[in-house]
Amino acid sequence: MAPRMIQSMEILRMANTELEEKIEQELIENPILEKHDSDVEPGEAEAKSKEKEKEKDKDVDQKELVIEEDNRTEDDFERLLNLDREVPDHFDERPRVSSNRMQESADRQHDMMANVATRQETLQDYLLAQLSEREIEPAVFKICEKIVSAISAESGGFFKASLTDMLPLSATEEQVDMAETALAHVQDCDPAGVGARDLKECLLLQLTPEIENYAAVQTLIVDHLDDLMHNRLPQIEKATGMSIEQIYAARDELRKLDPRPASEFADNYAPAVKPDLWLEQDDAGKWVVKMEEGPSRGLYISKYYRERLKAGKATKDEKEFIKGKIASAQWLIESIEQRRSTLLRVAEAIFDHQTEFIDKGPEHLKALKMEQIAEKVGVHLTTVSRAVDDKYIETPRGIVPLKMFFVLGTQTDDGEDVTYNRIRLELQKLIDSENKVKPYSDFELMNRLKTMGFNVARRTVTKYREKMGILSSRQRRDFRDKKK
Repeated sequence: MAPRMIQSMEILRMANTELEEKIEQELIENPILEKHDSDVEPGEAEAKSKEKEKEKDKDVDQKELVIEEDNRTEDDFERLLNLDREVPDHFDERPRVSSNRMQESADRQHDMMANVATRQETLQDYLLAQLSEREIEPAVFKICEKIVSAISAESGGFFKASLTDMLPLSATEEQVDMAETALAHVQDCDPAGVGARDLKECLLLQLTPEIENYAAVQTLIVDHLDDLMHNRLPQIEKATGMSIEQIYAARDELRKLDPRPASEFADNYAPAVKPDLWLEQDDAGKWVVKMEEGPSRGLYISKYYRERLKAGKATKDEKEFIKGKIASAQWLIESIEQRRSTLLRVAEAIFDHQTEFIDKGPEHLKALKMEQIAEKVGVHLTTVSRAVDDKYIETPRGIVPLKMFFVLGTQTDDGEDVTYNRIRLELQKLIDSENKVKPYSDFELMNRLKTMGFNVARRTVTKYREKMGILSSRQRRDFRDKKK
C-alpha cells in the first residue's frame, strides 16, 4: 500500500483523542496547516490582519527574505526551511489571536487542569506513614522500607519476594532476625493481611478471636483451603468431625475475609469514554445516527503560503517545500473527512440491522457479522474493522462500543437466527433454577438447551460457563440436604 493510503487507514482506526493528538502534532510540524475558530472566517481575519500590518510597515523597516536564483546561498535556504519561525517576525499576514480568544484558551487550560485527578495515595505511602509513627530501630526500619517497596497493590498486597532478598549475601543471623521483625511490623499494618507471602498467611493475618466459629475457620484455612476451593466438603467432614452445617457456617465467615486486601490501592483509573457518535430521534420519532464535525473542523491551508506560491517569486527549492507541505496538509484534511464519512455510514448500517436494541435491550441483538456491514456499505472488511475499533456511540441505553453490535449466532431447529448472547442467557437461567443438591452437568445443560432448540456442543457449554464465571457442577453442589 502507498504511504498515504496507510496513513488514511491509520486515521480511520484512531479514536477521537488519538486523532486530536495527531492534528496537534501536524499543526506543529507543518506551517502550511492552520486552524481557525468556527465563528471566524480565515479570509476576513487575514484581511484585517494584513491592513494592520501595512500600517505598521510604514514606521518599521522590516527585513525581507530575498533568494535569487543566480546568487543563492546555504544561509538563504536554511532560512527558507525555518520560514514558519521567521514569518511572525518579518511578514506575518495570518490572523492575530484576539484577546477574547486568548482568554477562552486560558479558560480551557484552567478547566483541564482542574479536571486532572489528584495523585492518589499509594500503598507504599500508606504503609510507610503507619510505620513512621512507630518506634522502630533505624536498621529494622530500613528493611521495612525494602519490604514495602516489594509489595504491589496490583498483586493484592502480597509480599512475593524473599526475606533473604532484602539482606546482603553475607547477612548474619542477627540481620535475619531483624528482617523477620521488619516483616512482622509490615504485616501488622492496615489493611489487615498486607505483606502476606501466600493466601493462607493472608487469611490468618485477618483472623481475630472475635470472629464467629474462630476455631473452625482457622482449621479450614490451615488444613483445608484446597478442599474448600474444590467443594470437597464430605472429605472435610470426615477429616475434622465437623458437621456439614458447621462447615458451611465456617465457610461463610471465611468468605468475609479479603483474599486481596490491598487491591483498593491498585490504579483502577479508567479514562472517561468520549462517544464518537450518538443516537437522536427525528421529528417522526425515528432514531438516527448523528456525528459531530470532529477535530478536522477549522483546518485549512494557510492563505499566506498559497499566495506566496502563486506570486511566482519563490525559488525552485522554496516551491518544492511549500508544495510538499500543502499536499501533506490536504491529504490529512481529506483523510479525516473520509474517516468521518465512513464511520457515519458504518454506524447507520449497524443500527438499520440492530433496531430492537434500543427498545428491548442487548439481549435482543441479532446475529451480525462485519462482512454484512462491509457489503452493505460497499467497503472492504478491514475498513469496517478499523472504523469500529475503539469507537463508541451514545444511546438511550448508555454509551456502548460499536463492536458490541457484532454478535455471532446460530440457528434453532426451526431456522430462527439466535445469538450466542441469547444462549448464554438461557444457560444462566437453567443454572439459576437447578437443584443445587444435584446440579446439572455440562452434558445435561447441553441436552436441555437442545430441547429448547439450541444446537450447541458440550464443549461450547463448558466454554460459555467458564467465561461467565460459573463453577462446575461439582463445585456448585450443596451438601446440606443429602436426602433431596
